[in-house]
Amino acid sequence: MRKKDFWKNKNVFITGVGGFVGSNLAKDLLKNKATIIGLTKNKNMDSLLYLEGLEKKIKLIFGEITNKNLLKKILSRYNIDICFHLAAQVEVGLARKYPYQTWETNIRGTYTLLEALRENKKKIKSIIIASSDKAYGNYPSKLLPYKENYELKANYPYDTSKACADMIAKSYSSKLFNLPIVITRFANIYGPGQLNFSALIPDVIRSCLLGKTFVMRSDGQSIRDFVHVNDIVEIYKLLSKNLYLNPKKFSGEVFNAGTNIKHKIKDIVKKIFFLTKKEKELKKVFKKIKTNKTKGEISIQYMDYEKLKLFLNWKPKFKLEQALPELILWYKKYFKNNNSI
Repeated sequence: MRKKDFWKNKNVFITGVGGFVGSNLAKDLLKNKATIIGLTKNKNMDSLLYLEGLEKKIKLIFGEITNKNLLKKILSRYNIDICFHLAAQVEVGLARKYPYQTWETNIRGTYTLLEALRENKKKIKSIIIASSDKAYGNYPSKLLPYKENYELKANYPYDTSKACADMIAKSYSSKLFNLPIVITRFANIYGPGQLNFSALIPDVIRSCLLGKTFVMRSDGQSIRDFVHVNDIVEIYKLLSKNLYLNPKKFSGEVFNAGTNIKHKIKDIVKKIFFLTKKEKELKKVFKKIKTNKTKGEISIQYMDYEKLKLFLNWKPKFKLEQALPELILWYKKYFKNNNSI
């Protein structure tokens, strides 16, 4: 098998295919001639999946990730080779307000899928479970960046949901159940197609391009790491392929990914305002800045990717400062097509 032909005719199941990362992953795998079976909760026309007509090129199924009977039917009917579990409630603020809903989706959804995979007659070759840097919980800055062997110390609702799902996945990859699983813990992901405007970067860009008032939700001093969605798609392909071909080496492993670059939230806001030539508006933004930290969120988080580099010789190709101008152009085109500007 030639390297470039690996994905040809592979049956790939993506949960959360309508989301930001799921739709970008589907788009890339379609170019590699994979057959995509995607699960999404509902029809969201304002997503990359529909913006680029990807829904017409995949087998799209609507349903809940917690519906075990539906999952079993999908696995049986489509003879799945590789599974990416990306379905999740991803908003930290929403998790604070509605923890039960978040735990149902993120925890119950994960063990329901893995149990359906365990019970399926055809043994799947590769399962990628999307955890999060939030699963680590709050570590002192002197111990950052996070390492894969760090204990999970999640406390807040969203963080806890990802840590629980993470541990459940580890259990299913153990010798007891022996499912071929790799767990990924990524930093904040950004890039084209991110239309959840509660996320920082899309929110700031939208405010600047549409002339809306941007409101800082905190004092802006929190530190985060941001990794481009194209880098994430590349990691997913590398990990799933290597797990498929070499399960003994990869199954049960956990991989971090980020850029290992610390960004202060306030600085990112400034950068976008300058790139969109709205720097005069910054005084208004920072005049109304909140002096308190955002409740239910960790202050400092950034990731180490050395293990990925060791195993797969991977390193990030995109740096935030270099990627932002092109990303702003993408949003400008999106808003223009939607008659927003």
